[in-house]
Amino acid sequence: MSELFLVSTPIGNLADMTFRAVDILNKTDFVICEDSRVSGRLMKHFNIETRMIVYNDHNKKTAAKRIIELLKDSKRCALITDAGTPSISDPGYYIVNRCIEENIEIVSVPGASALTAAVSISGLPTDKFVFYGFLPRKKNARKSMLSDAVKSGMTSVFYESPYRIDKVLQEIVDISENIRTVICREMTKLHEETIRGTAFEVLSDKWKRKGEIVLLINGVKYDS
Repeated sequence: MSELFLVSTPIGNLADMTFRAVDILNKTDFVICEDSRVSGRLMKHFNIETRMIVYNDHNKKTAAKRIIELLKDSKRCALITDAGTPSISDPGYYIVNRCIEENIEIVSVPGASALTAAVSISGLPTDKFVFYGFLPRKKNARKSMLSDAVKSGMTSVFYESPYRIDKVLQEIVDISENIRTVICREMTKLHEETIRGTAFEVLSDKWKRKGEIVLLINGVKYDS
């Protein structure tokens, strides 16, 4: 029976790879990855020799067609991302939906996720939170999204580049400098760091603007 496994991989610390993930990657016919060079290092570390198929934003439609054909031919495939859980802010959702259309079974193999890791250690309310993924590049769209997040009254989570984080933090300060703000940088890696404070304090702090960043804010519920 054809199956697509969504296999989570470490976001920085290879020790976070699960036994089940290694077992699945060894037993499937193909491993679908974003970048064969990145995934190749992971596969080599765990002595996995399964053939890889590259699938990313640049080739997702043509690659998806080939993958669907393999799955309909009773092949078992595992989808991985460069780091973390597939289809969370990456093109995995496209192949998932194609499989749903073709009645192909989809199986989750859970594991590391920067999103849940950051939320869990943030100290912000976790009973309700909103994940926005990456902020828009256009200033007006970005400011609108940040304003909505602040007004929601919930914990809001974003992925952001170290090259743009100061610009984003300044835009939050412009809305309200006292918004509770958390930066989780380089999750699970050697130089993991968490910075907590108001938006102004986090912007002014001298932490290194490097690596993968998860930004969390807890907005104020405005009266309408």
